[in-house]
Amino acid sequence: MCGEAQGKGPRRWQRAGGGSEVREKAGFPPGGIRLPGKRLALLAVLWIAAAGAQQNPQAKQLCGEANQIAQELTGISGMPLHHAVPCDFISKANINDFLKKRVKEVAKPGEIRAEELTLKKFGLVPQDFDLAKNTVDLLTEQAAAFYDYDKKKLFITETTPSDSQEPVLAHELSHALADQNYNLGRFIRQGRQSDDGSTARLAVMEGQATWLMAEYLARKQGQSLKDSPALVQMMASPSDASGQFPIYESAPLYLRQTLVFPYTKGMLFQNAVFLRDGQYSFAEVFQKPPLSTQQILHPEKYFQGVKPTDPELPVVHLSHAYKDLVGGSLGELEHQILLEQYLGNQTAGEVAPHWRGSNFLLRENKKAARVVLLYSVEWDDEAVAERYFKAYQAVLAKKWKKLTVTSEAAGRVDGTGDDGRFELRRKGAIVTSVEGLGPAID
Repeated sequence: MCGEAQGKGPRRWQRAGGGSEVREKAGFPPGGIRLPGKRLALLAVLWIAAAGAQQNPQAKQLCGEANQIAQELTGISGMPLHHAVPCDFISKANINDFLKKRVKEVAKPGEIRAEELTLKKFGLVPQDFDLAKNTVDLLTEQAAAFYDYDKKKLFITETTPSDSQEPVLAHELSHALADQNYNLGRFIRQGRQSDDGSTARLAVMEGQATWLMAEYLARKQGQSLKDSPALVQMMASPSDASGQFPIYESAPLYLRQTLVFPYTKGMLFQNAVFLRDGQYSFAEVFQKPPLSTQQILHPEKYFQGVKPTDPELPVVHLSHAYKDLVGGSLGELEHQILLEQYLGNQTAGEVAPHWRGSNFLLRENKKAARVVLLYSVEWDDEAVAERYFKAYQAVLAKKWKKLTVTSEAAGRVDGTGDDGRFELRRKGAIVTSVEGLGPAID
């Protein structure tokens, strides 16, 4: 189940990239409810074929090329094609309605609400943001092709331009090869223990398919990615498609960046592993998957086996009326986006790579209509932690309409924001925050 999005993939074959996944619980890969990074936003439509797949002469001609393309991909990757991959076109006209129905089928309203609240508590989307609606609208705009790893069949939308159909087909066949050899559904489900790790596994899947697609097309022109770092960078760069995709362009930074991450950064990760280990790299990333988005962003940490830490959440005394709503981990990717959104690229680039581990938990008192965020993040040294401590205070001031500091000392800031009291702390290399507390002891 791999959804391809129009306009946000490699620069020269832009309609073969972009898209993401969620929730293994409903048959989708894991995440969503547990982490904004794998939120309901950016669903990959596992059963999209039911929305109007149909045989037609154009589909028959294009899909007739699938076996030859798959054989060439086998030669590049070493992954054998065990059986032919069914292929067809799909109408885009019914995708929006189908996605709306599918969301209602696979996600309970409370689960969607929990995801949405998490994004809003961290300030990653506006307070009036409708996650489900924006997800459906964005996917409808971006949909170009899908590999359904449940039905073992790929589909290309009828609106995909003819000059993009071959790249899209190569990308989807790369998924099919990986699925036939490493079982993509099981691969994703096995990563559900870690939210950030789930995103990393998605980057393995999409990054490898993007790399194989690009290498396939490069070889047709007498070139190869392994001999051209400039070609790799060009292929891994999002396209400039200004004005073509208004829903994407108006989406919050978080949704836009997590949409392209598995394709762009995933491709660079696959390239780094390939340059070190050659053809074995295509099996290696499935047999020894990366543990975090940090390992995707910094392949040397994958080679070194650097594991995320598990910092404890801050201790806060709440009444028994508070119940756990949703919790998970925030990776380097999420911190990079958060810092970029509020403090710019430079701060994000200087701070985020020092991430070591992070956790969060939302606890809710329904009677009091109050949600409290508990959040902790560990950095690789105290100096960076101090910088993030100050940076996060600036994030709080920008994500809220009003912030009042009531007390401040070394390593601690207390105050009030839009949704109640907050307590920001730094101890050593760990920064914690409690947000949304009532005016008195809850």
